[in-house]
Amino acid sequence: MTDVTNGEYDAFLDALADGEGYYLVCENEHGLLPPRRACPHCGDRDLTERDLPESGEIVTHTTVFVPTPQFEDDAPYVTAVVDFDGVRLTGVVRGIDQEDIAIGDLVTPTVEPNETAAEQTIVFRPTE
Repeated sequence: MTDVTNGEYDAFLDALADGEGYYLVCENEHGLLPPRRACPHCGDRDLTERDLPESGEIVTHTTVFVPTPQFEDDAPYVTAVVDFDGVRLTGVVRGIDQEDIAIGDLVTPTVEPNETAAEQTIVFRPTE
């Protein structure tokens, strides 16, 4: 049996890796990340795909020193929540010294393997 949810998320990661990230929006303009069948805010099932902005702003971040097993070899690393015009993604920050990462930094999303398991991970790199 095929897991449609995983397939949709994998398609999202592939698009993000190719620089063609997208998100979903309902009729009430709630921004959502796939996979979604309905808006969790209003229940709307009429979702439209929109292009994810090329860069976003870090709104919060933390340095992880004690990781889960799937990120054991990556630690320490910084996880951040980044706002892309109302749509928020969580990922790992790379390409910026950990002590220099700040709220308000502009970053670009991509997908890269993690060190531990070579699994695809959402990564934020500084916007050039």
